[in-house]
Amino acid sequence: MSYAQYPSLRGARVFISGGSSGIGAELVRAFAGQGARVAFCGTREGGGDALMQELAAAGLPRPEYAVCDVRDAVAYQRLLRQLIERGGAFQVLVNNAGRDDRHTMEEVTPEFWDERLALNLKHYFFAIQALAPAMAEAGGGSIINMGSVSWMRGRPNLVGYTTAKAGILGLTRTLARELGPRGIRVNAVVPGAIVTERQNALHRDPVADQQFLDAQCLKIRLDPGHVARATLFLAAQDSDGMTGQHVLVDAGIAQQSILT
Repeated sequence: MSYAQYPSLRGARVFISGGSSGIGAELVRAFAGQGARVAFCGTREGGGDALMQELAAAGLPRPEYAVCDVRDAVAYQRLLRQLIERGGAFQVLVNNAGRDDRHTMEEVTPEFWDERLALNLKHYFFAIQALAPAMAEAGGGSIINMGSVSWMRGRPNLVGYTTAKAGILGLTRTLARELGPRGIRVNAVVPGAIVTERQNALHRDPVADQQFLDAQCLKIRLDPGHVARATLFLAAQDSDGMTGQHVLVDAGIAQQSILT
């Protein structure tokens, strides 16, 4: 997939959490295609190998891959600070890692609740806390938090996930105010129903496809490239007047919640 080229991203140091598959993998591809110096993390040893081989075959810069469980905030911050020590400050942080596993209200235990928030919200803050000082000292940068329209639509059987994703709105707006004087912009990209390998395997069928198309203003199925295009723009200096914003990439599906 081809993307518009942003000169300010060439040579920029970029970190992406959860970059091994789905939206995250397309973000790695997109930033590598800009000539950025990309680092990303996943949960499996060798989890980034296939993607790095793909990029190398395309003649793109080889990213750096690290294994980390983002739910362990102490270990995650240690990794991020080690990456800064080795390669310098990051100009771009994309908080992307998360999972939308289905669950009923009755199934939720205190332990499961804490784990859902740790996986879908908590690590966003602690990554920002770890990277922001060096980012500010180097002249500023851009932080993009990956949200979801699921909480805006009140989607059932996702309460742990939607609560975390709703919290990203407050996190983004508060830290945009707090970090703005340090030259750091904080925005969120809010995807709708995105077709990924995981969604194909677990949740996608012709009936579900039609339900999404009926609910959307635009009658197309969205893919990770749609999310990557918006993320690149918010990372680049072309959006240097934007902070504290939630940019919906949802083909208009959230409109249904407003109108009904």
